[in-house]
Parts: sequence; structure tokens; C-alpha cells
Amino acid sequence: MIKRLELKNIALINHAIIDFEKGLNVLSGETGSGKSVIVDSINFVLGAKADKSMIRHGENECFASVLFDVSNNQTVYQILQDLGLEVEDEIIISRKFTSDSKSTIRVNGSPFTLGMLRQLTSLLVDVHGQSEHYSLMKKSEQLNVLDKFSDKELLTLKNELKTVIKSLKEVDLQLEDFGGNESERAIRADILKFQIEEIELADVKEGEEDSLILQKKKIQSAEKIVESLSAVKSAISNDGCVLDILGEGIRRLGQIVSLDDRYEDLYQRLKSVSAEITDVGDSADDYLSEIDFNESQADEIENRLDKIKMVKRKYGNTVEEIQEFLCKIKIEYEKLINFDVEYEKLSTKKRALLLDLKKVYDKITAVRKKSAKIFESRVLQHLKQLGMKDASFEVCFENAEFDDSSYSQNGNDLIEFMFSANLGEPIKPLSKIISGGEMSRFMLALKAITCEYQEVSTYIFDEIDVGISGNTAITVAEKFADLSKKVQVIAISHLPQICAFSDQSYAIIKSVNLGKTETNVNKLSKQEKISEIVRIIGGAGSLDGAMLHAKEIIKYAENYKKNN
Repeated sequence: MIKRLELKNIALINHAIIDFEKGLNVLSGETGSGKSVIVDSINFVLGAKADKSMIRHGENECFASVLFDVSNNQTVYQILQDLGLEVEDEIIISRKFTSDSKSTIRVNGSPFTLGMLRQLTSLLVDVHGQSEHYSLMKKSEQLNVLDKFSDKELLTLKNELKTVIKSLKEVDLQLEDFGGNESERAIRADILKFQIEEIELADVKEGEEDSLILQKKKIQSAEKIVESLSAVKSAISNDGCVLDILGEGIRRLGQIVSLDDRYEDLYQRLKSVSAEITDVGDSADDYLSEIDFNESQADEIENRLDKIKMVKRKYGNTVEEIQEFLCKIKIEYEKLINFDVEYEKLSTKKRALLLDLKKVYDKITAVRKKSAKIFESRVLQHLKQLGMKDASFEVCFENAEFDDSSYSQNGNDLIEFMFSANLGEPIKPLSKIISGGEMSRFMLALKAITCEYQEVSTYIFDEIDVGISGNTAITVAEKFADLSKKVQVIAISHLPQICAFSDQSYAIIKSVNLGKTETNVNKLSKQEKISEIVRIIGGAGSLDGAMLHAKEIIKYAENYKKNN
């Protein structure tokens, strides 16, 4: 429920703080005093579209915040947790709007987007004003109202419906993948066949390209390789070469090895060096004999490298990517050459899914029709309590044809609310025959029903009592009182009967201060509440008579709330 509303620089309001109570909160005031500004400000905090006209003249920005008690709203707790916010029993939602059309939204100090805000506030407050009358004229909105009434029963079916529709869309995508007519499929199959053969014939191996590049470098450096290896061989093997010099050293050391162990060590080391150098010379000679670079081999390597580059350019940067592409096009090719078989399989699957879709639609229709009967009874019950004892109300279902080309997530039903306010008159579409006063009571009846299965804890009514008076005003006030036992009700009203039934009253007063017009909201004491009702009654008769009448209707209201 709403505990506090704070406003700054909104319309004619300089600064106002309104502490709301549980039960029925009624705001009243003279015409033009700014009653609608309060509801507009709450809507602004809830996520309504902002407008620069909201900003008080002479100011650069406006601000509104609402303190909510959400201690019993588990869905709100879950949303806050999902958004990474600490879960508390109270949340403060604030919104600022500047003259350059910039909006700032915060929930418990954390920044929020408009979409996030609307998701959250839709679970906190239900605002009803004269404009909502028009939305209820739409058949789609009437279906939404009925679905809310039967929401628990429909939830499982709608989840089942989502699963079937998801499967249908997947099958449709697979069918689309076949693409085109027979000629186009044949062309596509030829292209795929060519690509498959090209990749398989190329037979690119992992590491092959690096090996070929190295061979290419060797061929390009063949002359330098021969020169270098020949120089090594000559240095080691020719007359007067390294081996001859080492042999002389070994012979001389051999003459003195017996004289000192260190000479023996030098002798053995030099023999090892001689053996190693001999081996190097033999290896150089072997490498020289292996060299057989010719132009044909160079051309083969170059051609192979070109082939590998071409395959990589067309089908993937690595061998792994090429193989993945090959696997993918093989699957597509198999589908195309086996088109008739695969297409029939998918078509059969789709036909079965369409049957499942229709079955779920039929189940949803059955639940709605069952709920509609209960809904009709409940609406009529509340309408009679609101003084419309001769009213008739029905939920009519139209015969909608099953459409297998569009998959509605909301079933296949078309409904319309049919209404008659008077005995003997035929029921007609709600939009054609209901008056403003009748619509106000009809909407109040709906709210009285929906409050029982919604988590919303605050209902706001903006002058829905327009067009009613006398005994009807008393019955509407009684219904407000009944509703306020289950949820918090905030009502903007101009009727003394509704003000009398309030648990807390507020007067919206327009005044002039220092040459500027201001709107203030005053919380009324019991005596001030009587005075406000006297002001509303106004008209002919003595002040004492109006005062007595005000006290009488307050006493009636207190007795009603005590005994009901």
C-alpha cells in the first residue's frame, strides 16, 4: 500500500507530503483545485509518460516520490531480488523530470529504467479513472479481464500453449530452410555437391601448409645450402684440414699420456672432438647427396599451397573450420537430395502440432466459458449491491474459426461483454448502451471481484462517481468501504456520501501566496471532515441543516462499517 506521497514543483503544488492510511482515503476539493494533479503525480511515479507541462511555472524540474509498504507482496520481493536489489518491507520510488525532458527514476536509491519501473509498479497499484471506461469497451481488454479472473486455471494451459507454439515455429523454420521451388533446390544441391567435392579432393591436413612453406624456403635457398654444406665438408675432409691438424695433436699427446692423468684427459677429449667432427663431415656429405631440388618439385609445392589457400579462403581459416563447414553442407545436401522424404516428415510433424494447438485452444476456451459463468454471477451480485438490481450481464463468445497460419499466444477466443441496465431491455454490447454512472458502478463491481485474486494492494479511483447521486451514491460509498477492507483505496470524489465513508479525509485547497497560486493538501480532522462535507453539500438550506445532514451521513457510514 501507499504510505506517503511527496510532490515538489508539480503543476500548482510547490511542496506537499501526503501520508495515506489503510482503508478508504478520500480526497475532495473545489473544481479546479488540483484534485487530478494528485492522481497524475502518482501515475508519473508509476511510469506514465512525463510532460513538461507538469513542471510548476518558473521551475526547471519537478519531483515525486512514493513510499510503499510491500511486506505481503511476494512477487515484488522476487522482482527486487531478480534485479539485484536488497529485499525490504518498504520501497521508495522517486522520479524527477526536467524542463529539457530528462527523466531520472530511482527505487531505494538505485537507478531504474522505465520498463523496469512499470514491471514493478503494475504489481503495486491499480489506477482507475474515467479514461479506463474507454479501454473496457475494447473486446481485447474484456478478454484480459476475464483471463485475470480465471488466471490460475489458465496458467498451466498457457504454458502448454507456449511449448506447442515454440515447436511449431521451429518446424516452420526447418521447412523454410529447404527454400525455393524445385529448380532453386536443384541449383542449391549442385552448388553444395561442388563444394563438398572440392573440399574432399583438396584433403587439407593439419600442419600441411606450414610444412610446405618450409620446403618452399629450402628450394629457394638451394644454392646457399649446397655452398654451405660443401664448405663444411671441405674444411673437415680436404688435405691440411681440421682432421689432419687434430690427428697431429692426438699423436703428440699420445706420447705423454703416461706421465700425467691430466694429459690422458686432454688426449681423450681431443679424440672425442675428432670423432664428432668426423661425424659432422659425414652428415654434411649425406645432406649434400640428398639434395635433389628441381623445378617440377617447386611447381608442385607452389600449386599445393595455392590450393590450400583457395580452400581456406572459401571455407574456413583453419582445418577445423573447413571440416565444420563440410559437415554442415553435407547435412544440407542430404536434406535437399532427400527433399520429398524430409519435407513430408516435417509436414507430418507440423500437422500433428497443429492438432495439439487446436486441442489446447479448445481447453482454454472451455476454461474461459466455465469461468465466464461464475464471473457473470459475481458481477451481477455486485451490481445488485450497487443498486442495479434489474441489470443483466453476459460474456458472449463468438464462433472464431481456427487459424492455422497464426499462432496466438492467447488462444482462439473472441468475447464481448453484453449488458442491460433495466428490466425488459435486451442485452447489448457494453460499448453501446452503458451510461457514465452505470459504467462507474460496473467498473467498481469489477474491481471488487479482481481484488480477491490480484496482489495489488492499492486501488485508486479518480472521480468515477461522476453522474451518480442520491441512493446510488450511498451504495457506491458502501462498496468503496467493502473494498477498502481488502485493499487500500484512494478515491478522488465530489460526493458527500463517499467522503462520509472515508477512514481518512483530505482537502485539496487552492490559494494565492505572494502573488502565486498554490495547491495544498490538508489532512482533515473529524471536525474538519464534517466542515468539508458541509461545503460539498452546499446549495439551498441553512448551514445548521447542512451540518446536521453531514453528521447524519457520517454516523450512517460509521454504523455500516462497524456492522459489515
